[in-house]
Amino acid sequence: MIIQAFAFYLFAGILLVSALMVITARNPVHSVLFLVLGFFNAAGLFILLGAEFIAMILVIVYVGAVAVLFLFVVMMLDINFTDLRKGGMQYIPFGIIIGGILLFELIAIYSYWIFADSALQNIALPIASDVQNSEALGLVLYTDYVLPFQIAGLILFVAMVGAIVLTHRTRPGIRKQNIASQHSRKPSDVLEVKKVTSRTGA
Repeated sequence: MIIQAFAFYLFAGILLVSALMVITARNPVHSVLFLVLGFFNAAGLFILLGAEFIAMILVIVYVGAVAVLFLFVVMMLDINFTDLRKGGMQYIPFGIIIGGILLFELIAIYSYWIFADSALQNIALPIASDVQNSEALGLVLYTDYVLPFQIAGLILFVAMVGAIVLTHRTRPGIRKQNIASQHSRKPSDVLEVKKVTSRTGA
């Protein structure tokens, strides 16, 4: 129990510090790296809660795809972040007010949350078994909801194919790389040999 409490406070502390550094770091690349660190610590908290599937999805999807995509976009685009920060101080009071309202709402919700007597009777208590969360989710997903799951996969597949088709469509005035023409090009097509007399120049 002491080890679990220590792990919780460790993950939670690093998560809070990394979240603070995401919004306070001056370098946007450092902000994305702190965001990745926050995702890993949030995954650790989910593992402590016994939700290993959510932790795995958090690492695979958010760290492996979203955060890395943010990092590549920030590093590859030539954006002058100094100009973007100009005039940003005027929005700080408004942001503090909005954040205070949200914090007050969260505190009010958790302070005054009371279950009705009839609500506790409708809660389905989990049955103790040796089936892990990922296995139980897979059994439900591929048996009761196999058709919606396959339809969602088909929609994502069509969207991916449509994005590839739109990217590779032929448009006039757009310079594209033609691998076949590059390999079939001869030296005589691009080179011109001239005989230059000594001491005269080209």
